[in-house]
Amino acid sequence: MHPNPVFHTQTEDQNLAFARERAFGVLAVSGSEAPWLSHVPFLLDEDGASLGLHLLRSNPIARALTERRRPARLAVSGPDSYVSPDWYGVDDEVPTWNYIAVHLTGTLELRPQAELHDLLDRQSAVFEERLLPKTPWVTGKMSDGVMARMMRAIVPCRMQVTEVDGTWKLNQNKPDAVRQQAADHVEAFGQGTELAVLAALMRGANGQRP
Repeated sequence: MHPNPVFHTQTEDQNLAFARERAFGVLAVSGSEAPWLSHVPFLLDEDGASLGLHLLRSNPIARALTERRRPARLAVSGPDSYVSPDWYGVDDEVPTWNYIAVHLTGTLELRPQAELHDLLDRQSAVFEERLLPKTPWVTGKMSDGVMARMMRAIVPCRMQVTEVDGTWKLNQNKPDAVRQQAADHVEAFGQGTELAVLAALMRGANGQRP
């Protein structure tokens, strides 16, 4: 997380809403030599107190969870872009990178295998609903025995969320006119992801100069 408090003005509910909408992140758990990382879809509960996910049974994180619960952090990234100092239209600026990131921290545990099918059904329902008017895909479309066989390779997990933090770095530390000009250039020439979304968020950010 960026240390400047200017970039940490979103409420916990706003950070949770962002994470819930993205529903995909990088799960980090301490390993013996370096952190274990897994890129995972997840399902955040309505109250934000816990989330469900699944891992391959052979994943080092899943193997470690067979011994005990583990501290974990889930990093959820949003739009991002390089920002050239020339785009501000003022002197004595330096390059930077604007981005949104939310971190969910807590305790990760394995759950009974009997909970897996329901978790997968609820996850797929969330994503399929976003594809309407397409008829949603459901696990019931699978041939007899195929779903059960595939589920043997994965395990359900749950993380109790104890801390939520978010960085929304949108040039809030710049004057409004400077930030608006940079947003226009990010949308037209930025290097990153979801440039139009990031530019819109920059335009809507309130200037909070230190």
